[in-house]
Amino acid sequence: AFGLLLMAARRMSEGERLMRSGRWRYWGPRLLLGQQVSGSSLGIIGLGRIGAAVARRAKGFAMDLYYTGHSRKKDLEKELGISYLPFEKLLSTCDFISVHCPLVPETEGLIGEEELKMMKPSAILINTSRGKVVDQKALTRALQEEWIAGAGLDVFEAEPIAKDDPLLKLPNIAITPHLGSASIQTREAMATMAVENLLAGLEGRRPPNLVNPSVWKG
Repeated sequence: AFGLLLMAARRMSEGERLMRSGRWRYWGPRLLLGQQVSGSSLGIIGLGRIGAAVARRAKGFAMDLYYTGHSRKKDLEKELGISYLPFEKLLSTCDFISVHCPLVPETEGLIGEEELKMMKPSAILINTSRGKVVDQKALTRALQEEWIAGAGLDVFEAEPIAKDDPLLKLPNIAITPHLGSASIQTREAMATMAVENLLAGLEGRRPPNLVNPSVWKG
């Protein structure tokens, strides 16, 4: 959902810049046109907790929902009305591709030149997971040469992104500074979770949000 908001924010910011610059002279039927979300297809790469939350929100836009991953999740398919597609089929089918898989050796560079060329020329790629899941140089070229219509990024291979990175000069991308969790409530919950895990560890208790449970000896 944050990724879809990224694309809406891009049009809003373009419109605001147009207004502030004094260059807006008239309304026209093709002024700052973008892709319509309602009725389009959304492909989710990684239907974990966050991917499923995105799907729930996308239902409100009446989107056709698809996902791909290591395994089928038939309980979520039934709950969300979402359909499974193989990775390549999802890339070639969907209007929006939203990445929500973790960064592990198997997913580093998951979206590269070959995968970007599988996508529709009208498609939008959204990455709010981890920067290295997407090959940033390949994405830059894809946007420059219009293999795809656009992208929305909240994460990058190196953060902060270099001031001279060519992505920053492209008109067909929305970029935000890794702020997908930037609400007061979420950041407070993150801080509380960190404290709870720290206290549990110091007291010899199993941390409630253990990422690598195989190392826990109790």
